[in-house]
Amino acid sequence: MMRLSRDVAGPCLAPRGSVTAVGAFDGLHRGHQALLTQVRERARILGCSPAVVSFEPLPRAYFSPEPVPRLSSVREKLRGFAAAGMEHSLLLRFNRALTAMSAEDFVRRVLVARLAAREVWVGGDFRFGHKRAGDVALLERMGAELGFSACTMPLIQLNGTRVSASRVRGLLAAGEFSGAEPLLGRPFVIDGKVEYGNQLGRTLGYPTANIHLRQRIAPVQGIFAVRVGLGESECSWPGVASLGVRPTVNQVSQPLLEVHLFDFEGDLYGKRMAVEFVAKLRDEQKFDGLEPLKAQMALDARMARELLGMNPRLARS
Repeated sequence: MMRLSRDVAGPCLAPRGSVTAVGAFDGLHRGHQALLTQVRERARILGCSPAVVSFEPLPRAYFSPEPVPRLSSVREKLRGFAAAGMEHSLLLRFNRALTAMSAEDFVRRVLVARLAAREVWVGGDFRFGHKRAGDVALLERMGAELGFSACTMPLIQLNGTRVSASRVRGLLAAGEFSGAEPLLGRPFVIDGKVEYGNQLGRTLGYPTANIHLRQRIAPVQGIFAVRVGLGESECSWPGVASLGVRPTVNQVSQPLLEVHLFDFEGDLYGKRMAVEFVAKLRDEQKFDGLEPLKAQMALDARMARELLGMNPRLARS
């Protein structure tokens, strides 16, 4: 079972020593997966603990004046670390105190004191510490002094394209889910707990299960054909979803994911639901009243059924 810690200060988490990966790890794409696999294997060979250091909020989001889309929630990221076999996850609070910490202090206090690192694995362009002054060369120098090896992971490419979170975010924003899936190593999914809404979908003939994203900014927005997994089941139930601010009626200030499951009967409130995005149907738009909105929803449902291999004649007209 993976142990989660949040603070720089504290006792050593890995008395046997550790092999540690450091990074933001948004989305846990194939490049990240390869890095964590290497960490787990090296820890097995050395007889110590596989560990990962990451940050919340994401550093790029902390410094950005604008909301920054992210590929995975904190919960999804931690589940990915556990699935990759990490024994320790040091999820540091990225705040003013951490940004003021020098690169040298980060090495001594986090990598050495907290994790007793024997190997530290990062990407070749890794930068850290106050004003991003730390790099791989500094890790190598301090490792020689303090007793750990600094190791860089080669770039992971797929069909000649570098696997990166920014590349995945760009593909998802363009609705190119089939292009993003090989880079992620899985379909793009948003999961969360179903919460009460204002019952507008039910009034319009399309009851929805709602997931409030709150402060999380998704890399996708619009109307989509989706498949849904309930609880721990795989994403197999077909549906149509809207992710946005609902501009026509009862506009919301924060993004809302509304999912209509085709031919579903049952109560989903309070349950966890995973939504796999299959295809983008259109952008979100504002309609002149409920009737044009209802007509477009019927077209969206028909198109989603067709894309998901269902009989479109079952769609409401």
